Amino acid sequence: MNQYVIADPKLCIGCNTCMASCSQEHQRHGLQSAPRLQVMRNRLDSAPVMCHQCEDAPCAQVCPVNAITRENNAIHLNESLCVSCKLCGIACPFGAITFSGSTPVDIPRDCNTSKALPAPRAPRAVSPFLDCVPGIRAVAVKCDLCTFSPQGPACITTCPTQAITLVTADLSDRASQLKRLNAMNVFPAELPVELTAFNTPDTEAK
Repeated sequence: MNQYVIADPKLCIGCNTCMASCSQEHQRHGLQSAPRLQVMRNRLDSAPVMCHQCEDAPCAQVCPVNAITRENNAIHLNESLCVSCKLCGIACPFGAITFSGSTPVDIPRDCNTSKALPAPRAPRAVSPFLDCVPGIRAVAVKCDLCTFSPQGPACITTCPTQAITLVTADLSDRASQLKRLNAMNVFPAELPVELTAFNTPDTEAK
């Protein structure tokens, strides 16, 4: 079973600390600074949405350059191999893959010279799947569980309410055992005395 990160909406306060720490941690390691999770809100609750580290990984199946692979019980994306086809984001059933622009290091942004026309302004953003800015390479980004960090996922270590948890195989097994025990309590093998009258023939009526 792949490891994955989940969030409890009852504990989440929508502070966006997880997004900020995710962005900073990846940028510090030379990766795209776009956060790998997005806090969603409704009228009552809030919780970050992130990669589910699917066992079948539809994103990996459609990637034409094998930039998405399974490593260390997680689905990883190699930003250097990404060709910006955006198929992984389309295939993801949870909308957990987004795209971040990567500009060449040697070309300053909005560079102008008297020998050429002024650089055109970037078009208004519409959607990560539809935007196309000349000179900027769109790179897919998804949760990688911060495997490069010995402290683990940055969103977990920085969440002020401890609403985010890393689910491992052991934790999943314990949760399954608890569900089975709860089911046994709800539907016991031996019915209580109060219910036996409804499950046995009424001999006195005869």
